[in-house]
Amino acid sequence: MTTIQQTPKSGKLTKGRRMKRRRDLLETSEPFDGILNVYKPSGWTSHDVVAALRTRLGQEKVGHAGTLDPAATGVLPVLLGKATKISSYLMDWEKEYRAVLRLGQSTDTQDATGVVISEACPEGISEESIYATVNQFYGRIEQIPPMYSAIKVAGRPLYKAARAGQIVERAPRFVTIHHIEVQSIHGPDVALCVRTSKGTYIRTLCADIGQRLGVGGHMRELIRSRVGPLCLEQALPLAQWSRSCLQNENPLTRLTLDQALAFLPAVIVDPAMVSLVLHGTPVPHSAIVYEKPLESSSLENEHMVRVKDRNGCLLALGKSSVDTGGPQGGEARLAIVRLLVDQSRDGMLAR
Repeated sequence: MTTIQQTPKSGKLTKGRRMKRRRDLLETSEPFDGILNVYKPSGWTSHDVVAALRTRLGQEKVGHAGTLDPAATGVLPVLLGKATKISSYLMDWEKEYRAVLRLGQSTDTQDATGVVISEACPEGISEESIYATVNQFYGRIEQIPPMYSAIKVAGRPLYKAARAGQIVERAPRFVTIHHIEVQSIHGPDVALCVRTSKGTYIRTLCADIGQRLGVGGHMRELIRSRVGPLCLEQALPLAQWSRSCLQNENPLTRLTLDQALAFLPAVIVDPAMVSLVLHGTPVPHSAIVYEKPLESSSLENEHMVRVKDRNGCLLALGKSSVDTGGPQGGEARLAIVRLLVDQSRDGMLAR
């Protein structure tokens, strides 16, 4: 397992120094638009990481794609600049985790940070039973979101109700476990490797496995080892991120918007149509070509596509539509869903 030195929270700059450093960086650097492969250390919230990088890199627009609990470590995709506009499209990235399930102890938070609410001896459970039970959680399963989560019920986050000692009824949700494997068993601890869809709570998965085995359980440790194309082995800790690091061309440590959206098919617009795209105006299908011939069905199926100019510059995200109100009623067009470049670049892109 890769060992990465963590950045202690005690090393943060004071508020005054943070503000001065951010002003200096904003005055001397251009904003970077892309996704960083950041290693989140234990004890930090995802918001802590975003706030620290906002100061360190001197950028105002910073976000993340996929929250990690404070006690968890591993890959946290951090979005800079215009990448914050595409966060909803990145939520479908598959995620991989390495978790340790502690059998025989159930906690109120379903992880090691909570209070033990029940105990049972797991010594009588065979390894064969553990393997068989874990395999039952492969595929599409139901999960009831944990009380200690940010999900809102009637406008109130569940964790606030939990802290007040309240139990709120939660509707089960379907999630997909693409792969689940027992890597080792040491006493009451079961090491798991899990690949999941979005919205999966690994601590709930651990608690459910323990419950089905009849002894309860909680998630003792969690490492997120992969999010989409971003892997743990290439994740950089906070101390190593700087403005110069943003110029790194290694797509394993940082992605451009085009690289991050590579799972979407791409179309190229005629030079004369670039101005329409930059003003959010629908483009006739006759004015586009497909980057790859096999993608010709994408617009017909109303899939989201990347819209590029002839130089390969990513302009926007688009989706097919039918214009029924114009003089050419019923004409198929490419609607611009999300603009990803500035209108001021119109002249440069059209050349």
